Amino acid sequence: MPRSAAFVLIALFGIVIVALLGNPFYIVPEGRQAVITRFGEPVGGAVTKTGLHLRLPFVEQVHLFETRILEWDGDANQIPTKDKRFIWVDTTARWKIMDPLKFLQTVGNESAAQARLDDIVDAITRDVISDQLLIEIVRSSNRELTQNLVQEGIVDSEMTKAEVIKTGRNELTREILSRASKMTPEYGIGLVDVRIKRIVYIDDVLRKIYERMIAERKRAAQQFRSEGLGRQAEIGGRREKDLNTIRSEAYRKAQEIKGKADAEATRIYADAYDKDPDFYRFLQTLKSYEKTIDAKTTLVLSSDSDYLTYLESIEGTVPLSK
Repeated sequence: MPRSAAFVLIALFGIVIVALLGNPFYIVPEGRQAVITRFGEPVGGAVTKTGLHLRLPFVEQVHLFETRILEWDGDANQIPTKDKRFIWVDTTARWKIMDPLKFLQTVGNESAAQARLDDIVDAITRDVISDQLLIEIVRSSNRELTQNLVQEGIVDSEMTKAEVIKTGRNELTREILSRASKMTPEYGIGLVDVRIKRIVYIDDVLRKIYERMIAERKRAAQQFRSEGLGRQAEIGGRREKDLNTIRSEAYRKAQEIKGKADAEATRIYADAYDKDPDFYRFLQTLKSYEKTIDAKTTLVLSSDSDYLTYLESIEGTVPLSK
């Protein structure tokens, strides 16, 4: 074999060995996309097809990016509302890498993208929140419950009119998403959703809210107590009326029964007197003895007293001296 041919074969073999050592293959996994750069400059568009691909070793570099939805959680920021109430607002968002080539050229990686979203979403959130009243941020709609409370007298109607929700939290989050979505495409980022995760009041606002809640509960308790006292008075009056009615009816029946009993007794006495006046007089006298004389009684009577008539005639009784 000529020396030149052997040299060519050795050179080719060396190139193959070097290429293999430089790993000319790369894999695009499921849920990822790749951008190839040659000496730092992008080559072609994004590689979105999963599987095994070729590249020039030592010359071309593979940059892999997510195709799935990513999470962003911002830091809680203290923001003043339009009515000068300071609150801590904690937001969260979901985003995607829509243009990996532009993403690589502008932010480079996910960490830098998170920092850029901090600037964009936090700034727009501050602008939107500071332009709204506190009630618009903490509530989403005029709930029917509020109307029920007005009807029951727990919440004052003027207070409710002053707090009519015109926008609400849901609409505010949509506005934040709309504004932020116009600024992220220049970084190859697409915002999917933005949410206000939590609102925490500062101590001064919390104190006022608690005071208002206590005042509302006191008004409700006072109303319930007043209604209870009124109901108590109504029940007490009805009970007294019923008791008087029952007593009157019982007294009437008792007097009626007593009158019938007295009439019957009088009739019996009259019948007895008609049948045997002496026997009737005898019984009445005995009753008078029973009621007026006992073992310790001393009587001083004249000898011709009618009271002695039956005492002297009782068997075994010593006649009284005349």
